[in-house]
Amino acid sequence: MTRISKSLQSLADQFLQLHQGPRILLLPNAWDSGSARLYEEAGFAAIGTTSAGIAFSRGLSDGERIAFSEMLTAISQIAASVQIPVTADIEAGFGPTPEAAAESCRAVLGAGAVGVNLEDASRDSARPLVDRTLHSDKVRAAREAAVKEKIHLVINARTDVFLRGVGEPKTRVDEALGRINAYREAGADCLFVPGVSDAETIQRLVQGAGGPVNILGGPGAPSVGDLERLGVRRVSLGSGPMRAGLGLLRRMISELRGPGTWQALEGAIPHAELNTLFGRGPSS
Repeated sequence: MTRISKSLQSLADQFLQLHQGPRILLLPNAWDSGSARLYEEAGFAAIGTTSAGIAFSRGLSDGERIAFSEMLTAISQIAASVQIPVTADIEAGFGPTPEAAAESCRAVLGAGAVGVNLEDASRDSARPLVDRTLHSDKVRAAREAAVKEKIHLVINARTDVFLRGVGEPKTRVDEALGRINAYREAGADCLFVPGVSDAETIQRLVQGAGGPVNILGGPGAPSVGDLERLGVRRVSLGSGPMRAGLGLLRRMISELRGPGTWQALEGAIPHAELNTLFGRGPSS
């Protein structure tokens, strides 16, 4: 049974309001308590978790390969380490049915997060996306579960039409809009379309969507300011920061195995600074 406190309700309301402007919500993604605390210290209003980043940090592949109990532990640790709203990436809900998705969402609330990402990606390579109606039912079940807990769980419904390259390129905008608008009708608060980076496509999605649109930021994507001008309401980073950290580690390894020098370590946060930051607890 989840234990919903007034403070969690307040965080949920605060997180929902961040989607309603006036500025775009810049939502970085954490994979552990340390990354979450650095985001909070930098002044971000909220953070998300990254399912891929959490899995990769444990030496596992993405795609619900990690046990949900282990994912939930990571979510709980991240939520407990900060005082700002946390939304949890729970992939496709860690179960094939609406009931499973609802149960996962109840567990997320119990872990202290106030939002979820729910994606329509399939684990079947022959059918990269699940049926639109099934995913709508998952979103609806998640909403009903949160209502029973008397809290507004912020649901970010994601379609992987572009990320998985589903259908002919000219059909993808219409397919994505059909899906995200169905998810909006089922109770989603925000509509996530990763895998798009050109301004024209993003603008078409924003104009055709029935709710706030979330875009995945990264190399090749418009700047945060440009996304805001296009009407995007939320931009997240996914596993990008975590993978960038591993990229730095790989460069450091190559340098050590090659010339045996230390340039890749330059720019490391001083030990004393991190010790002080993590010693004083979450920002108040």
